[in-house]
Amino acid sequence: MARHNVSIRYSKLDIAYSWIFLMPVIIILFIAAFIPLLSGLFLSFNEYKLNMPSIPMHLIGLKNYQELFKDELFLNALRNNTLFAVVSVTIEMILGVMFAMMLSDDDKLSRFMTTIVLIPMVIAPVAAGTLWRMMLDRTYGVLNYFITLLGFSPVSWLGDPSIAIYTIIGVDIWQFTPYITILVLSSIKAIPKSLFDSARVDGASSWKLFSKIILPMSSPVIIVVMMLRFIDAFKVFDTVFVMTQGGPGNATEMLPTYIYQQGIKFFRVGYSSAIAVVFVIAMSLISYGYNRFRAAQLRRLN
Repeated sequence: MARHNVSIRYSKLDIAYSWIFLMPVIIILFIAAFIPLLSGLFLSFNEYKLNMPSIPMHLIGLKNYQELFKDELFLNALRNNTLFAVVSVTIEMILGVMFAMMLSDDDKLSRFMTTIVLIPMVIAPVAAGTLWRMMLDRTYGVLNYFITLLGFSPVSWLGDPSIAIYTIIGVDIWQFTPYITILVLSSIKAIPKSLFDSARVDGASSWKLFSKIILPMSSPVIIVVMMLRFIDAFKVFDTVFVMTQGGPGNATEMLPTYIYQQGIKFFRVGYSSAIAVVFVIAMSLISYGYNRFRAAQLRRLN
């Protein structure tokens, strides 16, 4: 009995130490995340013009939220953001898994190619957006230069409303496919080689190795990576702002750029806060759904 009590005391002590070490992180999160979130929630129920500080803030209840779902520009930004996230993340996941499979061999060529693949990922999004904006320019862009050498007319990659968003999707795929490749590659290399050796002895083809061993055992990592990239794709701001600023017209307007315009450009703090609150709730629900799906996958594997 005495030994049992000692183990309980040590267990409680471990819990106490855990909370002590977690407290700095909790305090930082509270200051950096929860206080701004609560402040934004409060502002979303009020009308306040940032450029008119002499006019006091006044409570308007749910009017900002009612206006939000009648706002065609908001709905357009939501459609653009959803298209951007779904198309870019889908292609990035497919290419990332394919490249990870190609680079999974532990030879010098694979290690060299892995280093090359990482280059787009280490470039800052603002720098990447500026670089691509110059290369895609209709007049002096290098891409249109090569197109004209082939006898075709220059393409207005960022000035044509019908293709501008797909151009930005292409830039995002170029920059973030390496991120998925590296994480999926790490999960593939963590699979014991004995499983592959046993499967090859049994005559398993490359497709069988992928579908029966690699994909099931890497699926928890793939689901997490997909969740992170999907949420990150909805938060895209810097690349879009540098390349098009939401134009031409509203063809590439995304939710983050629309929040910026309403809050900083037009000084509608309450309305932009309402959009931000809806955005946070939607991302939280998506994260919850992904986590439930991931938990189901882990239970199936175990």
